Order: sequence, then structure tokens, then C-alpha cells
Amino acid sequence: MRIGNKDFDFDKEAYIMGILNVTPDSFSDGGRFNSVDEALKQAEKMIEEGAHIIDIGGESTRPSHDKVEIDEEISRVVPVIEALRKRYDVPVSIDTSKSRVAEAALDVGADMINDVWGFKRDEYIAGVARDFNVPCCLMHNRVKSGYVNLMEEVLDEMGESVQIALDAGVSSEKIMIDPGIGFAKTPEENLIVMKNLEMFGRFGLPVLLGTSRKSMIGYALDLPVGERLEGTIATTVFGYMKGCRIFRVHDVKENLRALRMVQAMS
Repeated sequence: MRIGNKDFDFDKEAYIMGILNVTPDSFSDGGRFNSVDEALKQAEKMIEEGAHIIDIGGESTRPSHDKVEIDEEISRVVPVIEALRKRYDVPVSIDTSKSRVAEAALDVGADMINDVWGFKRDEYIAGVARDFNVPCCLMHNRVKSGYVNLMEEVLDEMGESVQIALDAGVSSEKIMIDPGIGFAKTPEENLIVMKNLEMFGRFGLPVLLGTSRKSMIGYALDLPVGERLEGTIATTVFGYMKGCRIFRVHDVKENLRALRMVQAMS
């Protein structure tokens, strides 16, 4: 898969996506990187530590987050993407479920769309991915939990997102999927999905895992957000062994080192 000007070989390699939240209310780092200068400093740090992609989001996706108007979200992400493009050639992902935000971000140099609603929230966003001919990551999500058969339903709903993309004309070679850890699932259900990550291999698409500092880790270890690094690393290693090949994290250096070590032993 080509993302920006880089080729990603998910059959032979694994990659790190660094999280850059330009929001005041993200669950882990909200407000830390609101200004363009602070966002650039964090991006530079992640690039130096080995991040293969920088994922920029202008609206928190945590539960009960404040809704952000489209123009406000655009005003948050576009200046950061523009500044990042002038300085670095690292691929940039736009973390949004809104077609207009995605289009504005791609217009100024973003290279892919990361949609936590799997193209189900905005009927036009799949068309944006098609028209710009960019890769996309489709995450499993739903409005409410309450599963009868957790894995069967998650996989079926994941398949619906993939089909939306395909029906819109997005090439299968430009799609990756995300099991949606932390979204519309209880802590216990998140752990079950983790235990069954290999089941997402049925789609024949690269699997992105996003567990960094999430409540599942806090639940398992009884630790606050700021003390979940080791738990995150454990999920990265476990995810790699289950077939995941791209990892969306806050702590790039530590997770990349763990990933390289498990690769060396595999």
C-alpha cells in the first residue's frame, strides 16, 4: 500500500502511527498540542522516534466528548497539516468522520483518511477517499454496545464498512481496518476482541490496532491514563502476534522498540 510517497509492505513489515491530537479535550493529551508550534514539536519528536505515519485529529473521540463544528475542526487541523507538509515528508493521516474535514485536509497535503465510524457516519466521505485516491482506515464502531454474539456482530459490521468503501469505488488495495478497541464495547468485550484479533484476517486487509493508554488497560491493570505505557506495549506485542501490522500509539519510541524485538523473535 502506498501512503503519501512511502510504500508500506504489510506482508513483511509492521509500522507505527503516531497520535497527534490538536484538541482541548482528548482523553490522554487534550490541550497539550493545541497550537501549531506545539503540534509541530510533538510531530518532530514522534518522527525522530521512528513514527511511520502521523495521525492528526481535530475532534476528540473519547466518550461524551464535546461536539466540534465542521469549520472549527478544519481550522484546527489544516494549519498543522500545512506546517507539517512544509517540513517533513512523513505520511499524514487525517482522523475524521466528516467528509468536508477530510476533503480540506487532503487538499493541503494529508495522505489518508482514518475514520472511527468506518464510513457510516457521513455518506459522502467514502466518495472523498475515492476521488482523492487515498488509503483509508475503517474502524468498527456503533452507537450502542449490547451484543448478543460479540465477535460475529463486530465482524459483520466491519464487513459493512468495507463494503461501503468498495461500493463507492475505493480500491481494496487502499483499505485497512481497525477492530475499534475502546469504542462501543465494555472493558470485558474489548479484551475478548483482543483475544480474537486473528479473526479480522478473514478480510485479507491490513489490520490497524489502536489501544494506546485506553480504558481497557486501565481496567486490566487498575491504573490511570498516565501510567498505561507498559500495558500499551503489551497490547502492541500481542497484536503483532495476532496479525496486526500497524499500531496507533502516543508513545512511539517505546512501542517501536518492543515491536522490533518481537519481530526479531518471530
